[in-house]
Amino acid sequence: MKQRGLAVYAFCALAFLHLPLLILVAFSFNANRFTVWEGFSLRWYQAALSDPQLAAGLLNSLIIAGIAGVLSTIIGTLAAYGMWRRAAPVLSGTLYLSLVTPEIVTGVSLLALFQGVFRFLHLHLGLWTVIIAHVAFSIAYVTLVLSARLRGYDRSLEEAALDLGASPWHAFTRVTLPVLAPAIAAAGLLALVVSFDDYVITSLVAGVDSETLPMVIYAMARRGVSPVVNAVSALIVVGFSVIILISQRLQNQ
Repeated sequence: MKQRGLAVYAFCALAFLHLPLLILVAFSFNANRFTVWEGFSLRWYQAALSDPQLAAGLLNSLIIAGIAGVLSTIIGTLAAYGMWRRAAPVLSGTLYLSLVTPEIVTGVSLLALFQGVFRFLHLHLGLWTVIIAHVAFSIAYVTLVLSARLRGYDRSLEEAALDLGASPWHAFTRVTLPVLAPAIAAAGLLALVVSFDDYVITSLVAGVDSETLPMVIYAMARRGVSPVVNAVSALIVVGFSVIILISQRLQNQ
């Protein structure tokens, strides 16, 4: 009886979380512009795929998320490995601090930093400032995922490689790195999703030529609820769901 009650509770909790998304996906196929079902239609998906502003925002988001994901994965992997080799409680604490800091605070602080640098280098906001900002907050996610994986890693494997004459670099690249490869891939996918999804920080550090897809969607939603937004949001939900499933599978390997 207790197990059945727990299952019902879990189902209700998941329904509460995902029911709005299911409704959004359902109405993305509605022929009517409003929330009155009129019939099945793909017109809003066709409109979304032919919108040049959405295409430009998607391209910017893919470029930013791709570069930021790769850089944050490399930096976060090395940071996690360094903290695993030598305890650094202060650095570990700062990682959690960066996760709980409100995005608006992070965005304003990065904007102030960029403005200070601009005075000396005469630069402007653009894609590169967004990439730097995304790398800054994505590193924490990558480092925490890999730190969790390293806690269960047998240190004696690397020590055995060193005893057999391998250099520290060879021991890391040929013994430790292959073991961490699934976790690195999962952390990279997580960083990709977090970067692609961000709006608050991006809106503060983006330039006129670096508008991302979330920024375009938000601007469209402010002008009125458009079924095109439903279609784009449905595509994002499906795409992110696939990435998250792949990430979970990689973490379990």
